[in-house]
Amino acid sequence: MPTDSSASLASLPLLARLGPFRPRRLALAGVLVALALAPGELGALTRGLMQDAFVQVSAFVAATLLLFYGLERLFRFDLGTAMGQARAFQVPIAALLGATPGCGGAVVVVAAYASGKVSFGAVVATLTATMGDAAFLLIATRPDTALVLLPLQFAVGILTGWLIDRFVKVDYRPQGGACEIAPRIGATRARDYAFLAAAIPGLIVGAAQIGSVDLTHVLGVPVAAIALAGALLGLAIWAVSPVTAMTNPGDAPLTRMAEETSFISVWVILAYLAYDYAAAYAGLDLKAMFQTIAPVLPLVAAAIGFVPGCGPQVLVATLYTHGAIPFSSLVANAISNDGDALFPAIALAPRAAVMATVFSTIPALVVAYALYFFAPGFLS
Repeated sequence: MPTDSSASLASLPLLARLGPFRPRRLALAGVLVALALAPGELGALTRGLMQDAFVQVSAFVAATLLLFYGLERLFRFDLGTAMGQARAFQVPIAALLGATPGCGGAVVVVAAYASGKVSFGAVVATLTATMGDAAFLLIATRPDTALVLLPLQFAVGILTGWLIDRFVKVDYRPQGGACEIAPRIGATRARDYAFLAAAIPGLIVGAAQIGSVDLTHVLGVPVAAIALAGALLGLAIWAVSPVTAMTNPGDAPLTRMAEETSFISVWVILAYLAYDYAAAYAGLDLKAMFQTIAPVLPLVAAAIGFVPGCGPQVLVATLYTHGAIPFSSLVANAISNDGDALFPAIALAPRAAVMATVFSTIPALVVAYALYFFAPGFLS
């Protein structure tokens, strides 16, 4: 039951329209805005990194999510039921859903397992194959690596899932019903349309940068202004968002795109700032520092994969795109981590989620150290 204070806050029309009161998110958003408004080099660096994060990652994430959720809404069908009926192909389908950027596909598989439709091997396959939201960053910044890593995870996920179904006979399904994984937002909001309005020119600019075309204006508006506005709008949406990481499938594709892109954008901004601040103000040469512990880097990266959420994984991907860690370490983290999918997975099937994460670490280390010893310079 809500307290009197929370009830009185919810009764205020403005706050009710904006979203729930989240002091930690609001505090972090305030710090980032303050850094962007800081005078001199600090403010200029922060604004530049926010702009880069928006046009290099966020705009592509928005386009991908809108396409994915739009097609899902247009061709609506129950993937869990379909997987349950395709017994011989459960593991490959689960791995394919996991290899899809983001965590939505993995959550579908975990929910299907919790309801008794698919095997535990399918859960391990999808969590092994998924890179979570870090996949969006890799696709946007290093598509050559993504073209190798995502199919590699897909193949490893299939093999691992088949081995699990062959040798692991323990039933990790929860006793009792599953819980709702995300609150329903409802009607499409003005902020969703506004975010789309910023994402479209941002995508044009990002695509132009990939083609080595330097755009300074889009439809007469400065690119820097569009990118910064989009980054700040995403920050504002995230600060008052009612969801933790992923959205309810019942919400409109535009709303889901705005919410989830904003969530990913915050972590990308933090990863960008962490790396460049360390180089600019702490004088750290992360690449040289990590080279001194190169033999244990895949192990460390795989251990980071145990941490739920996309933030640490996005940071690992950022370190790779900046050349600070080798491809083998990225592979260890990508196979080991479950991204944001681990949160709803723990809610729906906690024992299965934990054990699947443990099992996925084994192929992560095997593949990563094979690359480290036999192809040390590959894609690095």
